[in-house]
Amino acid sequence: MASLFSRTAFRGTSAYLRQAARSQPIVKAPTQSIARRFLATPAEQPHLRLGSVAPNFKAKTTQGDIDFHEFIGDKWAILFSHPADFTPVCTTELGAFAKMKDEFEKRGVKMIGLSANDLGSHDRWIQDINEISQTQLQFPIIADADRKIAFLYDMIDQQDLDNIDEKGIAFTIRSVFVIDPNKKIRLTMMYPASTGRNTSEVLRVIDSLQTGDKKGVTTPINWQVGDDVIVPPSVSTPDAKKKFGEVREVKPYLRYTRI
Repeated sequence: MASLFSRTAFRGTSAYLRQAARSQPIVKAPTQSIARRFLATPAEQPHLRLGSVAPNFKAKTTQGDIDFHEFIGDKWAILFSHPADFTPVCTTELGAFAKMKDEFEKRGVKMIGLSANDLGSHDRWIQDINEISQTQLQFPIIADADRKIAFLYDMIDQQDLDNIDEKGIAFTIRSVFVIDPNKKIRLTMMYPASTGRNTSEVLRVIDSLQTGDKKGVTTPINWQVGDDVIVPPSVSTPDAKKKFGEVREVKPYLRYTRI
């Protein structure tokens, strides 16, 4: 087989490739726009993978200065970002989350928002949120006018980096980070600025994660509290029956049970 591919044959191919490379035009990078962009972005972007530790930061919020990891403490936390104060979609979202305060507290979950404006703007905006949604917003909102935390958590749309605003700073998209008491990122959701989130879905995934941690199960599509759960493939059927009682086997790899 080796004799079919002689060195002579490769010499001709290499020479052709070298000649083709020399004939290609040299394209210069748009140095001015890139240099400007680097003024607004960090040198390194952390890898925010599921299971990785949520980056810590210090910030000013509507309820005082915080260290993020100290704020979380031994609770679960939801960090969710917004493009700007006094914008229609953001206003409806914060009002909806404020109304669900008791539901999140039942689950030991702290909420904290982030919007790319200063504290003075946040304080005035909260008055509008409370008026429009008939609520009393009680969780802190981070002031991130310089987008440092937005970049730290990669809450940025590529379109905004390509079409950066006159200040050289990109807008913040709608991101959701669910973080557990060990400060590990357990779930992320990214929404475009034009699409409002679903508060019920955020609550549902919290229930799923906490149920899985406590019971050692997984949850199927559209699962809600009280529905059947799935026995993980790592647990044998005999062991599952000992642990959960009745096990309904659809396929050897798909087994349901109730908890």
